[in-house]
Amino acid sequence: MRRRGRDGLRRTRRWVIASFIVSLTLLSGFSLIDDRRHAAIVEDVVLDGERVTAYQHAAYLSAYEMSLIQATADNPDGPERQRLLAVDDETYRATLAIAQVAPDGRDVTEAGTIARRQANLRQVIIWYLSLLDRGETAKALSTLETVIEPTYQRNTDRLLSLRDRYQQRYTQNQAAARQDSHRLVRDGVIAFALSLLVLALFAWHTRAHRRQVEALAATDMLTGLPNRAAFTSGLQKALSAARPDPSDPGITVLTVNIDGFRHVNDQLGPHIGDRLLAEAGWRLSEVVRDSDLVARTGGDEFAILLRDLDPARTDVVAARLREAFDQSFHLGDITVDLEISIGAATAAPDDDVTTLLGHADSAMHDAKQQHDSFRRFNGGTGQDSADRLTLLGDLRRGLTDDSQFTLHYQPKVSLTDGSLSGVEALARWHHPTRGPVPPGQFVPVLETTSLIHPFTERVLTIALQQARTWMDAGHRIPVAVNVSTRSLLEESFPGRVAALLESSGVPGELLCIEITEHTVLSDPTTTIEALRRVRELGVKTSIDDFGTGYSSLTYLKLLPVDELKIDRSFVSDMVADASSHALVASAVDLAHNLGLTVVAEGVEDDPTAKALGGLGCDTAQGYHFARPVPAGDLLLEV
Repeated sequence: MRRRGRDGLRRTRRWVIASFIVSLTLLSGFSLIDDRRHAAIVEDVVLDGERVTAYQHAAYLSAYEMSLIQATADNPDGPERQRLLAVDDETYRATLAIAQVAPDGRDVTEAGTIARRQANLRQVIIWYLSLLDRGETAKALSTLETVIEPTYQRNTDRLLSLRDRYQQRYTQNQAAARQDSHRLVRDGVIAFALSLLVLALFAWHTRAHRRQVEALAATDMLTGLPNRAAFTSGLQKALSAARPDPSDPGITVLTVNIDGFRHVNDQLGPHIGDRLLAEAGWRLSEVVRDSDLVARTGGDEFAILLRDLDPARTDVVAARLREAFDQSFHLGDITVDLEISIGAATAAPDDDVTTLLGHADSAMHDAKQQHDSFRRFNGGTGQDSADRLTLLGDLRRGLTDDSQFTLHYQPKVSLTDGSLSGVEALARWHHPTRGPVPPGQFVPVLETTSLIHPFTERVLTIALQQARTWMDAGHRIPVAVNVSTRSLLEESFPGRVAALLESSGVPGELLCIEITEHTVLSDPTTTIEALRRVRELGVKTSIDDFGTGYSSLTYLKLLPVDELKIDRSFVSDMVADASSHALVASAVDLAHNLGLTVVAEGVEDDPTAKALGGLGCDTAQGYHFARPVPAGDLLLEV
């Protein structure tokens, strides 16, 4: 009976061992199958990523070559011609490269077709350039419009279509890879309960796959740069490894925001915005060292980690970053010009990741608000922010008190006969406890908030009421008012101006709206439309501080403006400095050729006034004629 019992136990044990062996075999087989399938998915992700990159690169070069060809039509001897043939070679190589990554015969055939088209185009391009050289412009333009442009457009459209198809496959395979990875981990836990051997084998296979998936999860797929999570992790490691030696240059973080990107994305579409971000990421990476870390942290913001760099040299890096964005973005047949705002923060001994990034973001937003391309965080920035909040509260209360804000008026004098041709209204704030507050302190704060709208309306109301008072006294004195970018670009602004003119009874011709070049370049389309609507009211328009921004003659030609004001920085030393004199003379001639009147600001002495008169300048203002004064004092001078 015992033997029978032992035999039964032995049989049971053998059955259990056999079952366990079968289970291990099955689990191992399933594991190997899953691993192979997962490897295929990851390989598809990598291959599709390479295909997306190859097609994107070929499409970008094709569009870029087309922009160079079009540029040669306007300037056959320009620098674009020297780069054209070299870019053509690079484009041809890029079209050949896509055939190497194409997955099937049909795409390989199509890639070959695109490459042959590109090769054939070289002879057409050479013929096109020879036509330009011989002066046969009409025939060259016909070749450009009927042969070159359609072929390039066909190549570019097909390349982008194939890129989008592989991008969709890439996204699907990436999601499948993540899901498969999680399932493999779950299976590993089950396998561990059965056998350490199965777990070890499974872990060996899945570890490499998980690392690949994690690497993909840490990458921004649009730009190919590390994403925010990867940047945060890298910054944490850098801070943890930082040496306590005071002589160690330490760690500096830069945050970079692309000014105007949202407008480009909204107006031109996300596909242009995506290409712009990819190009921006590439430009940022080209500026810094290989040991530094560049990441896209979200939207149109990037972050840069500078390791072991003297904080004083951060200014040099920032300058190089700005220079990288001085060049236009050529996105197909669209050219975009954008600037960046940069904030910098150097790690203090007790700073953690959140604090350091917050300091850099604070400096970047400060740079954006102050219309400055670069700001560095310092210990006083926090206090400055508190002071600004206090000032903002005082401004909000001041705008409800009719007695705090007044206007002074500076005469604009005709250089022909010395008569008063108008005045410029300048805001003054008398704080109930601080006393007079300079406009340079409170106007920039207003421009960063919606308070700029009631402030602008208050200034316009006071100026028009004063113009009405002068009219009733028999004086028709035009009044110029500076208008901020935010106020002008608000859709309701022209309507508010019309209502104020009607309520005051002042004709539009006695009001002049002054804007800066920055206003124009921030949103040219909206600016032109707003100025057009304002001019329909009879209101004059003027560009203030001309020459201090990045002037665009194209926009100047299109802008519905009546007047150009030359900045005081050029006028003040034009008698002593030949360069300033030449710039003023050029501005006067340019304005007159465009049918605009010219006002020179900052005239401090009689020699300057005579020199301006000799150049044919129409009007001047400055301390030589009169300082800004209350309205009552101005009437005494009139």
